[in-house]
Amino acid sequence: MATPTMWMVRAGERAWRIEDFERESLVSIGWQEMGDMTALRTREEFVRQVERSYPEAKKAWIPGAAGQAFRFVREIKVGDAVVTYNPAERAYLVGTVTGNYEYAVELSSEQPNLRRVKWRGRVARDQLSVAARNSLGAISTLFVIPPDAAAEIERLLISQPEAPSAARRAAVADEGVDDLYKDIQAKAFEFIKDKVSQLDWEDMQDLVAGLLRAMGYKTRISPSGSDRGKDIVASPDGFGFEDPRIVVEVKHRTAAMSSREIRSFLGGRHENDKGLYVSTGGFTKDARYEAERGRIPVTLLDMDDLVKALLEHYERMDIDMQRLIPLRKLYWPV
Repeated sequence: MATPTMWMVRAGERAWRIEDFERESLVSIGWQEMGDMTALRTREEFVRQVERSYPEAKKAWIPGAAGQAFRFVREIKVGDAVVTYNPAERAYLVGTVTGNYEYAVELSSEQPNLRRVKWRGRVARDQLSVAARNSLGAISTLFVIPPDAAAEIERLLISQPEAPSAARRAAVADEGVDDLYKDIQAKAFEFIKDKVSQLDWEDMQDLVAGLLRAMGYKTRISPSGSDRGKDIVASPDGFGFEDPRIVVEVKHRTAAMSSREIRSFLGGRHENDKGLYVSTGGFTKDARYEAERGRIPVTLLDMDDLVKALLEHYERMDIDMQRLIPLRKLYWPV
């Protein structure tokens, strides 16, 4: 026998309908502007109804809204498990879907789309593993809970173990939070690299110049097409008269730079110059060897190095440069 699907259905913003959910034995969603969705069958029909009901909505929002409405009306089945979260109690209410889709505006004008539910009990959030808590943290109104987390909820619902002490909860949390943070950090790093890779060449050149200014240098950017082996010159005075004079070459392409490009770059440098070569496509092994034995000091920055430097100096970058790669700070418990 197949294991029933388990759904999360949130009780509105800040769980404002949680008492109604429990008292009236139901779960519900909004999208009241769409009216009764009983006659809608396919995803395409739901998309068209969203477009008609929300003519001012952003195009990117429409598929997600239609998808959630479609799932609530058409994909949830009688017998499926359902979970909703009560933040005041820090507990998940767990039940079983007992009825098909209904449109009942008389019960709630704001959330008239409902499913009848038989509630079976509660599972405290603190009893769940960090991995399970993470999977339940999506902001979507409705989504399928991953099988491992669903199985954990079912086990806890049946066994109802003694609530762990505060010390034990903290210890269990610490075991998984570090790994979760590393995972999120790695994903964020890759998304930032995606943003950087989408810049055109001129914006990339401006970004590198902005990074150098954030590090305390003044910069001059060469006119397009006439760099003569340099795209940016950075120095304390901005003219290149004071040391260090850093000559920068920026290559924004997918191919790795070879030793020939590094030799060409080094060949036109003055004796007291310092070199910075930025290549979003990286460098071959021979190119790195060429840089190490060059007659002037030269630093090679690939995409990973560039993004690491960007994150290190981001808050000191001017606002125009931050607009090129807009980032949002995230606070994380330690």
